[in-house]
Amino acid sequence: MASSKPLASAAGMLRRRLLPTLRTRGGGDGLSRWTSPGHQERPNGYLFNRTPPPPGQSRKWEDWELPCYITSFLTIVTLGVGLNAKPDLTLETWAHQKALERLQAQQISVPSDSSELKRARWWETIWTITEG
Repeated sequence: MASSKPLASAAGMLRRRLLPTLRTRGGGDGLSRWTSPGHQERPNGYLFNRTPPPPGQSRKWEDWELPCYITSFLTIVTLGVGLNAKPDLTLETWAHQKALERLQAQQISVPSDSSELKRARWWETIWTITEG
């Protein structure tokens, strides 16, 4: 079994090298290559770290809020109308329309014998049911 002394010394060296870089933002002396002291306030328990206005006063809107709300509303309306008005291009709809055209073409042709007459009346009944 190998000695743990080289492993412990390597871990200690690695810890000494990494410890200064593990500072949190705004922590330590702030003199680091990758971090700065920052300007962020500590959390105060309110949503978005904003204290509520005094009673009787309303919150002042930010300059980005109105355009964002208007754009969001118009996007929802446009998508709602546009997706409901799009044409139905499914294979089933196309096949249904082709079948109705064939039934209509069969209905126009004059049947020659009684079996074709019965079949034409049956298709006519089916066609009127699907149309209505």
